[in-house]
Amino acid sequence: MTSREAGPTDLELLETTIGDDLAATVAAHGDREALVECASGRRWTYAELAADIDAVALGLLGLGVRPGDRVGVWAPNCAEWVLTQYATARIGAVLVTVNPAYRTHELSFVIGQSGMRTIIAASSFKGADYAAMIDQARAEHPALVDVVLIGEPSWDALVTSGRAADAAVLDDVAGGLSGNDPINIQYTSGTTGFPKGATLSHRNILNNGWFVGELIDYTQHDRICIPVPFYHCFGMVMGNLAATSHGATMVIPAPAFDPVATLRAAADEQCTSLYGVPTMFIAMLDQPDFASYDLTHLRTGIMAGSPCPIETMKQVIDRMGAEDVSICYGMTETSPVSTQTRTDDSLDRRVSTVGRAGPHVEIQVIDPITGEPVPRGVPGELCTRGYLVMLGYWDQPDRTAEAIDADGWMHTGDLAVMDDDGYVSITGRIKDVVIRGGENIYPREVEEFLMGHPDVLDVQVFGVPDERYGEEVMAWIRMRGDAAPLAVDDVREFCRGRLAHYKVPRYVQVVDEFPMTVTGKVRKVEMRETAQRMLGLSPAAPPASRP
Repeated sequence: MTSREAGPTDLELLETTIGDDLAATVAAHGDREALVECASGRRWTYAELAADIDAVALGLLGLGVRPGDRVGVWAPNCAEWVLTQYATARIGAVLVTVNPAYRTHELSFVIGQSGMRTIIAASSFKGADYAAMIDQARAEHPALVDVVLIGEPSWDALVTSGRAADAAVLDDVAGGLSGNDPINIQYTSGTTGFPKGATLSHRNILNNGWFVGELIDYTQHDRICIPVPFYHCFGMVMGNLAATSHGATMVIPAPAFDPVATLRAAADEQCTSLYGVPTMFIAMLDQPDFASYDLTHLRTGIMAGSPCPIETMKQVIDRMGAEDVSICYGMTETSPVSTQTRTDDSLDRRVSTVGRAGPHVEIQVIDPITGEPVPRGVPGELCTRGYLVMLGYWDQPDRTAEAIDADGWMHTGDLAVMDDDGYVSITGRIKDVVIRGGENIYPREVEEFLMGHPDVLDVQVFGVPDERYGEEVMAWIRMRGDAAPLAVDDVREFCRGRLAHYKVPRYVQVVDEFPMTVTGKVRKVEMRETAQRMLGLSPAAPPASRP
């Protein structure tokens, strides 16, 4: 049997716009709480949220923004981010989500590449002067007409003008929109060093949020704690759109992830669902006063963004009480979720796989060389097809053609194995496979093994250059509590007789933290570069081929 599977089709696709879907939720649940911003204490019912969204939408129309125009949002998680997300959708403007970690050079690239007309931004965040950086970038991009700063007079003026405008104008504009229109550009890292703008439609992201919520049984009674960044699909799609399509409540614990603020929000707001990448859950579980937070309302949540250590998943279920926690897998280019575990899946399924194909999604595991599906149980590259595949990379048809083949399959670049029941396990990135003396070593396997050491809190494994073998294995380890640092000999002794000799790390480094992206993903590229400098290693020529 080949590694190809199609998800269920009993749930219907939503063939509408984000604005119309929100209107249906407001009609059904107008008095229910829609949004809570813990840092300020502000709260909105769905009716109040809709009114403020319309005010921002009308304000943007007043500035001259029209359907198809690109509007940037550059801010940490806050209520105004949510208002901007839905206001741009209401008028058919394309929301360009800007990474809060960007600086002037990266901001300028995104403004220019997207053809951004308007930007809504925080004036500053974590010591970074966003307003000054926008002024610098604006000098190079005269097409950027309007700058609106959250919490400043320009934001107040935008909202005030919108409240005074004729609402009929908004209805006229919204009536001309299609669910297939582009609505969001999210920039992803490219191998050339320049980000690519994954362009997503209403249909892409609205359905993905809807199905993600359906598979963990969301209703209007759920309250979702969202510490993951809105600028990424995890926050704005799996979080916000999953909530609004079900009438659930969005809870913003803090502008950026903070383990204490997240635990406090989950407890105080009686959240039923909690989101995070594995490192976020590890940080929360590691808090000395973890037991003092009342998480009795927590029943579910989503872990995604990077492979989840088995021990972490078990603790989320046992110590947090999130018995229905779900693992999601995907990428920005697929809106993002393509596979997901279900609430009735066994613990083993949820700790060892990323689930199976979502509704109306096809997946296959192929031989990267021949392009043909491999037999079940054989590793290969995971590909995805269906409603969720992006429209393309903004204004980059050549890069789009490299990622999406002629049959509509999105090539993920991830190594995966599909079992007989269609469940998928991710074994790593094709480019992250360590090839030591001709042996393929999958970092995830070594990481899971080392996580079994009682003193290890978290571990990342990657390859570094080696003159003799081409690559050697290195492990960066975070220790648990006051445990003594592990030396290379300690790790080797732990591995002795239990792990093939060629998989045993040659180098070990104990660290306090890993370099991370804003979304909480570990930056192995940066770790590899740092390790090469630290060890005095010269970059090796890449292997002739990878699996």
